[in-house]
Amino acid sequence: MKRVVSAALLILLILVLPALAQKPRGLTLSTPYPAQSVQVGETVTISLTLSNRGLAPQIVRVSMKEIAEGWKASLTGGGRPVQAVYVDTDDSVSLNLKLEPPSGIQAGAYRFVVRAQGQGAQSELPIELTVEAQLPPQLAFETELPTRRGSPTTTFRYSVTLTNKGEQETAVNLEAEAPEGFQVTFKLRFGNEEVTSLPIKAGESKSLDIEVRPPKQAQAGEYPITVRALGGQAQALLSLKAIITGQAELNVTTPDGRLSTQATAGQENTLKLKIENNGTAPARDIELSSFPPVGWTVEFDPKTIAEITPNNFAEVTAKIKPSDKTVAGDYMLSITARSEGISDSAEFRITVVTSTLWGIVGIGIIVIALGAVGWAVSRFGRR
Repeated sequence: MKRVVSAALLILLILVLPALAQKPRGLTLSTPYPAQSVQVGETVTISLTLSNRGLAPQIVRVSMKEIAEGWKASLTGGGRPVQAVYVDTDDSVSLNLKLEPPSGIQAGAYRFVVRAQGQGAQSELPIELTVEAQLPPQLAFETELPTRRGSPTTTFRYSVTLTNKGEQETAVNLEAEAPEGFQVTFKLRFGNEEVTSLPIKAGESKSLDIEVRPPKQAQAGEYPITVRALGGQAQALLSLKAIITGQAELNVTTPDGRLSTQATAGQENTLKLKIENNGTAPARDIELSSFPPVGWTVEFDPKTIAEITPNNFAEVTAKIKPSDKTVAGDYMLSITARSEGISDSAEFRITVVTSTLWGIVGIGIIVIALGAVGWAVSRFGRR
């Protein structure tokens, strides 16, 4: 009896197990990522796979059963829009689902359902897109050295980085507020062209050089400069500072402004000089020097000036002595004032005349010569 039961169970297992091992039959729509997150305004393309499991080869209609309001959906295969596909037994076909959002889409979850309808079999695939709100443009300035120091002739340069920390591209306008007379320009790093606006993509940074030129007569002090980047509703502010230490500016002239005078050869002649400081800082330890013609001597009284304050002057007497062999005519004399790395020179035209003493001596020589000739004629002419 036991042998009969065992044999029956064995026959049952032989008949049932193959049936249990059979694969499921039907149509299957699938995608690796049925739920995704996208950005506002982003068009999404999703890869689909339609599989025929154990069914006869057939043509399967594909369509959208459900589409979120306002969206556009299209199914493509082989690069073309399709409404049906042919699927062989135990084979699969690849499709693409393109989803385009409407303008003004709001953040939220949106549902779509794709349907595949075959001969007595169908499959549906739900897809969910979560639209995330994009961060608006967020602008930020960064610089390591917001303070620069120099003279009124210095061009103050600041290296800055402007970053869009938002998730949207924006066009940025650059502006600056500076004290009166200051000029502010913007340049892209390693470029010479000035810019007043530029586009910045989401997450992008731009390297800029900001140049500030103070007016020539700017007084010593601290000057604030505010730089502003405007992109739609976003803006970034950067505070810069230019510290002007001041600089002396020498000018060599005369009290009446004339750069010419007359001198007598062989004699000491005086020339009054006016040494001006037209700068914004005191000029100290000013030394005077000259470059005269050969054989001339020039001395200054005083030789050095301890200090000339801004917008002030000092008077100096130049003692000029042309060589006694100097021929009458015009000569150029260069006079220089020098102080702590700055200097100024002026060219003076010196008109040299001969001394009247030489004229008297000449006349005396002529008289003596004529007397000698007359004496000789009177004495030896009778013979």
